[in-house]
Amino acid sequence: MEANFGIARRGPGEPIRDRDARRVQGMRRLSRARLNHCGLSSMCDSATLIVSELVTNAIQHSGGTQVAFRMQLQEDLLYLAVESGTSGKPAVHEADNDAEHGRGLQLVEYLVVALDGIWGVSDDGTTVWCLLPATGDDQ
Repeated sequence: MEANFGIARRGPGEPIRDRDARRVQGMRRLSRARLNHCGLSSMCDSATLIVSELVTNAIQHSGGTQVAFRMQLQEDLLYLAVESGTSGKPAVHEADNDAEHGRGLQLVEYLVVALDGIWGVSDDGTTVWCLLPATGDDQ
């Protein structure tokens, strides 16, 4: 399954437009529906949180105008990927205790490790991906 969508180009410090913020919600809904359809409803909360963080990061930090979200079930693995189309190496950063932002990839890393998965960034820095063991109702 793949979803591609355009986003507004943002300058530094500009807020995310409402239309783009709704894209995050749409990708969560799409992910949840696909996971339920595949008998992986027990993965919905964790996987949709990962999707939400990755799509938000792509919208907020890429500086691009296109985002692609992919979800594939490959044997016993769930593959999630978000491509922003612009290069740059997303990295986990430590946020201050009182910071309101900056924990997205930290959260992704925590969830992926807790689920015995792996995650990374493509060599060109355009795609953040993760592989999770597919565990669910039918597994």
